[in-house]
Amino acid sequence: MTPASNAATFRHQLLTGECLIGTFVKTPSMMIAEVLSQTALDVVCIDAEHSPFDRAAIDASLLAYRSGGMPALVRVPSAAPEQILNALDCGANGVVVPHVDSVSKAEAVAQAAQYGDCGRGYAGSTRAAAYGGNSLADNLQAARESTVVIAQIEDLPALDCIDELAAVQGLDCLFIGTMDLTVALGKSSPNEPEVIAAMESVCDAARRHQRRTGLFIPSADQIPFWLERGVSLFLMASDHAFIKQGAAGLHQAAAAAFSGSKETG
Repeated sequence: MTPASNAATFRHQLLTGECLIGTFVKTPSMMIAEVLSQTALDVVCIDAEHSPFDRAAIDASLLAYRSGGMPALVRVPSAAPEQILNALDCGANGVVVPHVDSVSKAEAVAQAAQYGDCGRGYAGSTRAAAYGGNSLADNLQAARESTVVIAQIEDLPALDCIDELAAVQGLDCLFIGTMDLTVALGKSSPNEPEVIAAMESVCDAARRHQRRTGLFIPSADQIPFWLERGVSLFLMASDHAFIKQGAAGLHQAAAAAFSGSKETG
């Protein structure tokens, strides 16, 4: 499957409501990207908001994911058009834009992610454009069919206008920033009723306006609850968490074996 068809397939999967399981990537490493591209995950999300991904690191990581056939989103540091442009030019399947807290910001994000008047700047020399190998018409069509635009909802002003925000054309998905929303509501746990109610209000608005919904959850046992509320994109854990879990599991197993050996020795 070519990168272009891979991208179109991922967007189709998202828009048709397939349950998609992915993770955040915190480490700017082509090798980590190459390893993750060999897993059964449906998608990864490069976290350029909270981790030190510069343009070169995003570029190298996306090269590895595309080579391995792994769909990759970039959570950009901000809604600035140049951040969105950079991620898409480097070959991301789409962008997750943090702190989309108004209708005007949502409209600006949707515009910046697509070609057109006052939209995404055009260049035929990028990885996304096959380094000049695609025609202008092909690039425009690929962008329309393949680019995923996800607005992250994590601020109280966004909740105040969530219906109008969800109706913005050009947004494919509302992603609930669970932990930021918890902090914004002044709570200490995402499981508190007020947080759950706020998250459900985003899900309800997304369904009313035929938008998909995604969120971060800390454990897989929460998936059925959110599936019932229309969520289909789940980004869970991170490469850092995998490393820590693997190390903890190794140590636990080795310590148990060492203890058992001492008892029988």
